[in-house]
Amino acid sequence: MPSNSERSAPAPLVVKLGGSLHASPARAQWIAALRRYPHPLTIVAGGGPFADAVRAAQPPMGFDDSAAHAMAVLAMEQYALALANLHEGLELAASLEAIADAHAKGRIALWRAGAMVAEARDIAPGWETTSDSLAAWLARKTDAHALLVVKSVDVRDGASLADILRMGVVDSAFPAYLDGTPLHVAGPAALTGAARLLGEGALPGARIEPSMQKIAS
Repeated sequence: MPSNSERSAPAPLVVKLGGSLHASPARAQWIAALRRYPHPLTIVAGGGPFADAVRAAQPPMGFDDSAAHAMAVLAMEQYALALANLHEGLELAASLEAIADAHAKGRIALWRAGAMVAEARDIAPGWETTSDSLAAWLARKTDAHALLVVKSVDVRDGASLADILRMGVVDSAFPAYLDGTPLHVAGPAALTGAARLLGEGALPGARIEPSMQKIAS
């Protein structure tokens, strides 16, 4: 059960919406649930099929990982543009100022990652730094009280950061970018009841322990 502090914290939340949900009915269900959150909310779109296209094109074309990373960030923007078109009330935001402006208007900010990532000097380009790590980076930049990562797989409550790394739920660079931000991971099982919890200002899904030590199953 979420703690009383999790239920009442009036702080911004960053949500990474997995690209694997792009063709699933769960995508719209999650966005409907996220609309219930009563505090400032920013959605980070994954790369989905657009990033998959970059991965598929890299071997035959031969461009390096730095170029692939920049293209994958553009894939995140493509997914964000699609979400903005499909779901009313999501406001595209390409800067911290634009994110704050969307929140001030009572709207959900939908991050266009390209410009901020291109200008950042603390982001290492490469496949090790996926949209999960970029969501963790944005959570710190926006002083979010937590990061909620929505995936197409379930994680048990109390799993450690080392556990989800071992399972391949997040990328290998993720812990460095998370840097202590409280983390929840929500899979299909968490969708039931997610709207109620989010409406109370609480977070659905599994609370992840920050330890890099594996926790026995």
